Amino acid sequence: MTTNKLDRRNFLKASALIGGGLMLEFNLGSMVNAEELGTLVGSKELNVFVKIASDGKITIYSATPEMGQGVKTTLPMIIAEEMGAKWADVEVIDAPLDAGKFGMQGAGGSTSIPRNFDTMRKMGASAREMLIGAASESMEVERKELEARDSAVIHSSGERLTFGQLAALAVKQPVPDPEMLSFKDPRSYTIIGTTVGGVDNLVIATGQSQFGIDVDIPGMQYASYTRCPRIGGTVIGFNEAEITKLPGITQAFILEPDERAGLASMSFLSGLAVLRGGVAIVGEDTWSVMNAKSKLRVRWNESDASRDDWEQMTLQARQIADKGDGEVTLEGTNVDKAMADNNNRTLESFYQFPYVAHVCMEPMNCTVHFKKGNGSQPDTMELWIPSQFPGQVKEIAENMLGVKKENVKVNPTRMGGGFGRRAVHDFASEAMAISHRAGVPVKLTWTRTDDIHNDFFRVGGFQNMKAAVDQNGKLAAWNQHYIGFAKEGKPVIGSGLRGNEFSMVALDNARVSQTMMPVQTPCGAWRAPGSNTNAFVEQSFLHELSVLAKKDHVEFLLELMGTRRWTKEGNVNALNTGRAIDVIKRAAEASGWGRSMPVGTGLGFSFYFCHAAHVAEVAEVSVDENRNLRVHKVTVAVDVGPIINMSGAISQVQGSVIDGLSTMAMQQITMKDGIIQQDNFDTYPVMRIAATPEVDVHFIQSDNKPTGLGEPALPPLAPAVTNAIFAATGTRVRSMPLSEQGFKLV
Repeated sequence: MTTNKLDRRNFLKASALIGGGLMLEFNLGSMVNAEELGTLVGSKELNVFVKIASDGKITIYSATPEMGQGVKTTLPMIIAEEMGAKWADVEVIDAPLDAGKFGMQGAGGSTSIPRNFDTMRKMGASAREMLIGAASESMEVERKELEARDSAVIHSSGERLTFGQLAALAVKQPVPDPEMLSFKDPRSYTIIGTTVGGVDNLVIATGQSQFGIDVDIPGMQYASYTRCPRIGGTVIGFNEAEITKLPGITQAFILEPDERAGLASMSFLSGLAVLRGGVAIVGEDTWSVMNAKSKLRVRWNESDASRDDWEQMTLQARQIADKGDGEVTLEGTNVDKAMADNNNRTLESFYQFPYVAHVCMEPMNCTVHFKKGNGSQPDTMELWIPSQFPGQVKEIAENMLGVKKENVKVNPTRMGGGFGRRAVHDFASEAMAISHRAGVPVKLTWTRTDDIHNDFFRVGGFQNMKAAVDQNGKLAAWNQHYIGFAKEGKPVIGSGLRGNEFSMVALDNARVSQTMMPVQTPCGAWRAPGSNTNAFVEQSFLHELSVLAKKDHVEFLLELMGTRRWTKEGNVNALNTGRAIDVIKRAAEASGWGRSMPVGTGLGFSFYFCHAAHVAEVAEVSVDENRNLRVHKVTVAVDVGPIINMSGAISQVQGSVIDGLSTMAMQQITMKDGIIQQDNFDTYPVMRIAATPEVDVHFIQSDNKPTGLGEPALPPLAPAVTNAIFAATGTRVRSMPLSEQGFKLV
């Protein structure tokens, strides 16, 4: 696709559709700098279509993958608001995967809103200005006398023309200069900031929405894939004759490992989607292949396979902590002096947190139809996949099988959960290789055990914490030793500290060091990577220090924040202590912090900053003599700037709290001699609905730019709960999950 230049900027091209409607095609590649957001997505270009039909129907295409975060509703709301449309006139449709039109289509890192907010406003404002231009020409009046609202352009006299009536003429208007666009006063918003139900709510509730697991295409067969239980093992042989004789089975074969599938232009995905050796079974239905899978007897070559062992890792981490600090990544001015000062009180605590799995409710799956070319016809491939970065699978097809990207068609489907797992396409590599070898279209569906054993886990780890408080109860020194994991000498995703994260940026005298242990178990992005465990450690330890200092914890946190300031002036991704103070105070007030609590109950407070969001949470819990734990209520105060869709925002916070509670209460992945010990929900439980607490959400809608909500409300949950347990029982929790400490969530 080519783009018009306007004042040396790529902006937009307007073109008429057959039938006399208006379609605006926006090309805004230079307007979004995703690198400034530190995002998983890394997108530099996003093109979205807005179509107005002559009957007044407004179609907005959504190009960002939807996995429950609500962007299919929220982003079109911004366009509709600036256009002056009525939401009831809008229909939102999934855009096809088309890098030429839409750039890289991906979702992750809580960045969909901050990356796209200004872009969506410009799209809407440009459409509005062209509609006003058409009305000015039609009514023969000045533009300044016109206003766009309620899907019409209205003259000060009351005369009005609907968007549908103006569509054919609007497309002929000159494209507005983006620098001259004006945006609506937020006080006049009629869509942004309101509660809007998800555009797909009805189809989901009635079972009409197509997830990847729902795909069914003509001639499709079904597939399973079995890898070595130990990472890195390969197949020597299997009981092929027995398997192929089973009812409904058409083929069974070995696939050799293929590193080429792991090549990726997105650096954080490099090496992750490699095809691991295994046994593929293809058959006429899901039951047949699953039945055959259960009867497999595979001989494995495990000479280079993983021997990771969580119990041994834990012992090794303790030994490392006893030896002292690791490689220093941040050095304070006089940490040792403050720690040695006899007038100061010191504290040392060892924290640990486990590996955990994603367990998306929809297990990994992918449908692939590989077609072998003949003569002048090239090989082609079509895929149906629930993916956070669906375009990336084209690279896999080309690198592994030689199918050119232009000959690969990808049909993204809705995802039944993502959380970072569906950014990695190892399951797609398997499906492609199976269809290529079998010569038929196949749908590969993992079992729940496959989904757990083959995960890219949230990395576990350990932190040895030391600190000193002075005679006035003020934090005098902080020494944080992170003991984590690395693969091929490089820390895995979510492991290690650079020293520029929160909480360290708020501390005057801090030392941060790290020691990495080798690991073969695959690790990947898991909802709020790094922050999801660092918050537990740091905010729990800060509470230990406030107790040591004999100070109210909220007062201790407020003192820590100091004066209202940016830690990096004007950088939305940097801590703003003023915003932090505001959410801390709001959460304290809304929760009734400081009130007298009955015996066996307690309030726990935490604050955390990540993903450009300032979030404070208060957990109210009760614990009986048998350590039955009930989390009655979680109060959350959030500043992510203006809220676009109140319904979606509340849902994101509630979901984060529930996910965080389920994870910290009962979930862990352990490895023994390289084998994952958890198989299904009997050994890897999730929280049941009866244990769900009330979640009371409060937004501070500051004037800052809006940022994302998919992740930042999860990290503060764990320390809020553990601090509340201490308030209720006097027992300090320094290890997750709670079930390993004898607590049962009820």
